Amino acid sequence: MKIGIIGAGNIGGNLTRRLTALGHDVSVANSRGPGTLTALAEETGATPVTVAEAARGAELVVVTIPLKNVPDLPSGLFDEAAEGFAVLDTGNYYPQQRDGRIDAIEDGGLTESRWTEQHIGHPVIKAFNGTYAQDILDKPLPKGDPRRMALPVAGDDEAAKKTVRDLIDELGFDTVDAGGIDESWRQQPDTPVYGLRGGVAEVTKALAAASPERPETFRA
Repeated sequence: MKIGIIGAGNIGGNLTRRLTALGHDVSVANSRGPGTLTALAEETGATPVTVAEAARGAELVVVTIPLKNVPDLPSGLFDEAAEGFAVLDTGNYYPQQRDGRIDAIEDGGLTESRWTEQHIGHPVIKAFNGTYAQDILDKPLPKGDPRRMALPVAGDDEAAKKTVRDLIDELGFDTVDAGGIDESWRQQPDTPVYGLRGGVAEVTKALAAASPERPETFRA
């Protein structure tokens, strides 16, 4: 699969490492330009590109940047993406720690990923937002292993969701369908599933136990 990754931090960098190792054609971009990605490219074989080029020909685009930077993504970002491409959103809203206040989330009741969708103009699939980056490298297990971790996956586009869930399975993790993007509050920060290292049953139970009320620690 041809995959474009926008963001080369902990999650983006480790997804680049794993996906290239699995044989996928990965282009990776960050806000500082391809010249700063030389080491990652040499390590993995990924192609460093500008953000504007990251989605070119991509069947999957991974957006893994601070939420406050989503509005700064270039217009026309997906104009040259492959037909039927999917977008994977790993983002979280950290108002006190990083992002500042976003009124549409705080007052308008939008989930974090619905807000991202509105800014990028394309449906997203939410996954990896509560995953420890190092676990992407250290925790993969074969399908059927009882110790295999499961990740919640939310999204409205069933075809795109299947693409992401199949890829997560290939990466060595089970998945749990967490519903649509309007239900993705169940996996936002400080919910029971956020950061949970559990299997399918544990993740399913944690999603059901979530409260839609945003906790004080994650309010502006």
